[in-house]
Amino acid sequence: MLPNFYPDESADSAYKIDYKALYNRGYRGILFDIDNTLVEHGKDADERAKKLIRNLNGLGFKVCFISNNSEERVKRFNKDLHQNYVYKAGKPSRTGYLKGVMLLETTLFNTVFIGDQLFTDIYGARRAGLKSIFVNPIGKDTEIQIIIKRYLEKIVLYFYRHSNTKRKSRK
Repeated sequence: MLPNFYPDESADSAYKIDYKALYNRGYRGILFDIDNTLVEHGKDADERAKKLIRNLNGLGFKVCFISNNSEERVKRFNKDLHQNYVYKAGKPSRTGYLKGVMLLETTLFNTVFIGDQLFTDIYGARRAGLKSIFVNPIGKDTEIQIIIKRYLEKIVLYFYRHSNTKRKSRK
């Protein structure tokens, strides 16, 4: 049961992923969660986010934002970025992820999803058949349901990291 929530990879931050290596492995599309993945919850795209997206586009990646937030929120974040987006995506339902892949005109096999929540972002990406990368949240959570989920995520992450350690020691 727990492995359903395990990401394929994890990173300290969306800003510390080796995107060139992903590109060299054949990935061409990136679906991003926004809040606490690229910026603190509710914030507009900052210079760091803008630079990342420019660099990704420069490498040849197509980018789409996948959010459960309203269109107003996602549009505001995307104002200076001009990327594809899916709002009210219904994560962890597969629908929003598949719509993002369709907008990018990529495939499930050459698109990666990056997000900060195991039970919505990563679980949904796995359900859709996408490679997933879990990143540590950027800011503090303010919504009670997310705060509660973070405690449960710690348990899943413990077993995820423990299973990765065992797998690496066998090699």
